[in-house]
Amino acid sequence: MRKSLAQYQKERQRLQSEYARSQQGRSLGIYIHIPFCRSKCAYCDFYSLADSEQRMEDYLDALLDHLTETAPRAAGYLVDTVYIGGGTPSIFGPDRIAEILRTVRRHYRLTADCEITMEANPDSVTYRRLKAIRRAGVNRLSLGVQSANDHELKLIGRPHDFRQAVEAVDSARKAGFTNLSLDLIYGIPDQTMESWQQTVEALVGLAPEHLSCYGLQLEEGTPLHERRHELTMADDDTQADMYLWLVRRLKEAGYNQYEISNFSRPGRESRHNLRYWQMKEYIGFGPGAHSDFGDRRYSFVPCLEQYIRGMKDGSPIVDEDWEMTEEERRSEYIMLSLRTVHGFDCGWYSRRYHMDSRPLEELLRRYADRGLMVFADGRWHFTPEGFLISNPLLAELLEAQRPHTVRSLLETGQQLQEKDN
Repeated sequence: MRKSLAQYQKERQRLQSEYARSQQGRSLGIYIHIPFCRSKCAYCDFYSLADSEQRMEDYLDALLDHLTETAPRAAGYLVDTVYIGGGTPSIFGPDRIAEILRTVRRHYRLTADCEITMEANPDSVTYRRLKAIRRAGVNRLSLGVQSANDHELKLIGRPHDFRQAVEAVDSARKAGFTNLSLDLIYGIPDQTMESWQQTVEALVGLAPEHLSCYGLQLEEGTPLHERRHELTMADDDTQADMYLWLVRRLKEAGYNQYEISNFSRPGRESRHNLRYWQMKEYIGFGPGAHSDFGDRRYSFVPCLEQYIRGMKDGSPIVDEDWEMTEEERRSEYIMLSLRTVHGFDCGWYSRRYHMDSRPLEELLRRYADRGLMVFADGRWHFTPEGFLISNPLLAELLEAQRPHTVRSLLETGQQLQEKDN
């Protein structure tokens, strides 16, 4: 006999409640994607849309429905970070941001010190807007400044100039933001070491609590990639010099490097981004958003219209969905732990994943001999020079760990013993 809809819903609620009880007290992060932009930057390959403001209300309805529908699965969790990214969330409007956060508070358990971050562009904020956003509960603001050089900003398609960035920082402080992060990019077309140093000095002068500093990537399909042969780009050696100078200068200014591209005053690290690097659970909402939740990885379709339609009529919105294997998890631990200065713990790795860590330790010692790695407080982490070339080094480490599970070593030992007999 087929179950009635009421019976099915009752059974689903029971299973959700059982799962929630099993996860009681665990921490969770929430990511909310706002895909709208006033204009698309020339280097950006994130899912975002320009000139789509007419869809904001429908998107808000879909987002609120999705947050509400998912909440029972997270009933046993404590949410300690919320991150509203984009796109450009600051053009979504303070009222819509407030409605999102009211829904989150209504349906999820937030810690008293929950970090709530919102991304913004300098051209899309005013004191009044920032005051309303701060009142809505956002307590950390991430401003996409990118450069203090107006010519460089124009080349990469940024819609603001540096004067607007300075005004945005001033407005944020007046609005009550005491946790401010600024983004900047090195390796911009026409950028020189001198102009890069001027940018860094200008941003240090704005006294943010946090700085995120990324090397420009010419992603295929972006306008900047299509124009790459027309542009004057810094070579690899110059970009390396820019990065190493940045690390030294920010350390002098009191900013600790805690990840390849991230620097902060003591205690002002991005707690939400640390979730990703520490392999903690998070749920994403919105088109293109990713999640690592309930031992599964999944993402939603990078299409605004399909996402809105799916939340209305129940049509599919999941793009990818898979259960992480043990091998994938341990490989991730190597890659993500070594993105940070907290680093890689060989003993924990061996115990957690039942691995023989000696092949990795041999490689790590070799890197240390070359000045690329440091061993401190029982953990290995890259030096700034190591961070610069970390991708091929991580590939070597991943390759070295593949044949060295404890099980494979026992099987090999047994085979050798049988051969001897």
